[in-house]
Amino acid sequence: MIDLQTEIITALQVKPSIDAKQEIRDRIQLIKAYLKKSGLNGYVLGISGGQDSALTGKLIQLAMEELNDEENTKKYTFYAMRLPYGVQQDEDDAQQALSFINPYHRLTVNVKPSVDASFEQFKKATGEALTDFVKGNTKARERMKAQYDVAAHYGCLVAGTDHAAEAITGFYTKFGDGACDITPIFGLNKRQGKILLQALGAPEILYTKAPTADLEDDRPALPDEEALGVTYNQIDDYLEGKDIDEGAKKVIERHYVKTEHKRQLPVTLYDRWWK
Repeated sequence: MIDLQTEIITALQVKPSIDAKQEIRDRIQLIKAYLKKSGLNGYVLGISGGQDSALTGKLIQLAMEELNDEENTKKYTFYAMRLPYGVQQDEDDAQQALSFINPYHRLTVNVKPSVDASFEQFKKATGEALTDFVKGNTKARERMKAQYDVAAHYGCLVAGTDHAAEAITGFYTKFGDGACDITPIFGLNKRQGKILLQALGAPEILYTKAPTADLEDDRPALPDEEALGVTYNQIDDYLEGKDIDEGAKKVIERHYVKTEHKRQLPVTLYDRWWK
């Protein structure tokens, strides 16, 4: 009988060790091949200033440059989007990420007016206020909606930043940052993503800063590890098949089981995964 750790590692396609150059090449090839299959013009991605969007954005830009060179064209493109809620605390980091990526296009959409409007309309309709946590999910969904608007307008696909250390905990908003057309860094854990950024020559701040979703007004820049109750080193060790502290293992597996619905399509009469 396969134990849950082995089942999770298999499902999330995590390798115990990686060749950085090969991983970069394979993921660039995926980005190129899927775009060619789609017949569209390029990609859209939200850039937060954190590790995951910096890595995904750099891979996309490199892929688009390769396609343009290979076909002697300027058709293929990349829209890197800043999607702040008002003023972002780590805006300097986001700008460093954009400089590192050097995308063909940069766009900024401030989601604060639309998020606040939704918040007020909910209060008007129900007589109650959304919790700060739920409002945070609204921010994530509004950001993704803006990305799909841009993608539809320019004939592009939307890329996401989901990776194994995020997928295992379900640490993303369903139909928010979890909604996309392609996830170029899926299968990597946090540690491995850092290795790829180092190989690509990224500024150190982009992979050494404490990861944060930064969705809650009451707890701005709340570190992911504090919200999860487990460290990324523990998650990465678990995903690489190593033995970890039993308490941390239980936390990780509890997150995985609880958030299975996020990794599945909407339930139908014929699904059995939830039973």
